[in-house]
Amino acid sequence: MIESITSLASSVRTPNSLTTNRLNTSETSGVPSLGGVKEPDFSEVLASVSSEAIGTLRKGEATAISGIQGKASVQQVVEAVMSAEQTLQTALAVRDKVVAAYQEVSRMAI
Repeated sequence: MIESITSLASSVRTPNSLTTNRLNTSETSGVPSLGGVKEPDFSEVLASVSSEAIGTLRKGEATAISGIQGKASVQQVVEAVMSAEQTLQTALAVRDKVVAAYQEVSRMAI
């Protein structure tokens, strides 16, 4: 499962031809930039969140394996697994919202 999430995260980080040719949004929208600080775009935020989620899931798996081997306490295993479960539930909720938004956009009349 983590391998499929990792491949998803790497595909999010890969820019396509549409994103490489766009202009800076602060220049076109009239919104002043924050002291020259580049604002992250949606793909960068999504890539960051997905890599953090992958890290949390890997930590949960590693702690569970350590618990089986007797190297981690039950409390550490439970905390890591609960954190991984919460992260996975959040990722699934975001996925569901993205799919629902896509379906709604695809139903719009042009």
